[in-house]
Amino acid sequence: MSESALQLIDVQRHFGEGEKRLDILTGARLSLYAGQSVALVAPSGAGKSTLLHLAGLLERPDGGEVMLAGQPTATLDDAGRTALRRSEIGFVYQFHHLLPEFSAAENVAMPQLIRGQPKAVAQARAKELLAFLGLGARLDHRPAELSGGEQQRVAIARAVANAPRLLMADEPTGNLDPHTAEHVFATLTSLVKASRLAALIATHNLDLARRMDRRVTLRDGIVIELV
Repeated sequence: MSESALQLIDVQRHFGEGEKRLDILTGARLSLYAGQSVALVAPSGAGKSTLLHLAGLLERPDGGEVMLAGQPTATLDDAGRTALRRSEIGFVYQFHHLLPEFSAAENVAMPQLIRGQPKAVAQARAKELLAFLGLGARLDHRPAELSGGEQQRVAIARAVANAPRLLMADEPTGNLDPHTAEHVFATLTSLVKASRLAALIATHNLDLARRMDRRVTLRDGIVIELV
């Protein structure tokens, strides 16, 4: 298999000290590859969000290494981590967190403008992504004018607007009804394949998890591959 887009090597994370120390991750290992969607399924409190935050460079591990495209990140300062996160990692959450005063296209263009893309390039990319996700007729609609599923698809488009290498999704269909969740899931996984993303998707929906390329869980602070 080709070089991993993301590799966690003996990653550790704990909170507190002494007798009050709580070990969340005790030596987690995981590799993600381009074009592959990986479901992360585990009970609440097992450390799913912590694992996503560490893999997405939002938190620093207490031990071990997070490798991004073969590059170690442990020694990067905050500015370096922020720059890498902005260019290489996209995030989708259970709630869309769209900016209410901006249109769908403007929301998707925003991270590109922050990164320094010319406005015309950012707008063209936004329109392309939204059309791919079935929202070509909703470009000028603000979030309040969109359904829950449409808002989440805009959030997905925004997450990949800067053509990241990785996509981290935390319960992306958890706030949607089953029919809408199915549609959002289908568009998300098709985008992962088309864009050659490596995606780690935390979900409680076991039916959707079974349809991803791989399934992993957390047990006693380590990552276990499910078959």
